Amino acid sequence: MSGRLTHRRLIACAATLVAGSMLLTGCGDDGGDSALGKKDENAPFFKMLPPDVQKSGKLKIGSEIAYAPIEFMKGGKAVGVDPELAAALSKQLGVKYEYKNSPFDSLITGITSKRFDLVMSAMTDKKERQGQGLAFVDYFRAGTSILVQKGNPQNIKSLDDLCGKIVALQQATTNEDVAAAQSKKCEESGKGAITIQKYEHDGEALLKLKSGAAVADLNDFPVAAYNAQTSGDGKDFEVTGEQIDAGLYGIGVGKDNQQLQQALKSALEALIKNGEYAKILNNWKVEAGAVTEVTINGGTS
Repeated sequence: MSGRLTHRRLIACAATLVAGSMLLTGCGDDGGDSALGKKDENAPFFKMLPPDVQKSGKLKIGSEIAYAPIEFMKGGKAVGVDPELAAALSKQLGVKYEYKNSPFDSLITGITSKRFDLVMSAMTDKKERQGQGLAFVDYFRAGTSILVQKGNPQNIKSLDDLCGKIVALQQATTNEDVAAAQSKKCEESGKGAITIQKYEHDGEALLKLKSGAAVADLNDFPVAAYNAQTSGDGKDFEVTGEQIDAGLYGIGVGKDNQQLQQALKSALEALIKNGEYAKILNNWKVEAGAVTEVTINGGTS
């Protein structure tokens, strides 16, 4: 299962991790009413919200804002897929939102301790996390992607095409597990094992790929797509083939807070129907991760 697992926290080398915790409002103001305005009791799904959220008029969102392009800091503001989606959801729900930048491994306890109302942090919907007190409103699908040089000079289209070749990647990630499993498969088929070059940071792997010292870098789909979009103004890399072992990202909510779960599900369904969801994903060139159906606890592993 790919996705934002605890041991993949270093993967977004392109993003800037803000030290400590800081409060970010929906439009980057100082914590008062955001530019989205005060609560709107006439919003489509306001009355579906739990009474305490209706009363406060805001949702507190926990996130580690260091995972471009899903969420990262730029110009002192949180930007990316999740912040844009949060803004769109807040309009459907009629409340403002506040981002709380926190370490990834503290987000689940932030929900159970009621420090946050929800988590939006590219968190993979996993049975293990459901057992820790969360329910997930699933909104995006992401797996491992193969990143190659622009133009794909080695004609890499799948993991099988990596047999006998050199692959660069970040160590201690599930992408390393994917490469190791494929290398074993390659060796057993007589096509030659993959030479796996492991680096502390993905930026080092990208340099090897850019120089031609490796034929591919294995990375999470949204991160790979972002690198393809931004590195060398889009002239260095491209993503090839289908996502591998794709799993669902979910908005984390307290498992007993069924009212908020259903309100978020309805708001997301409305964004899919009116096209705003697709527009947000297109803005960040990650439309391949779109879901057509909003599920709750759809994670299967």
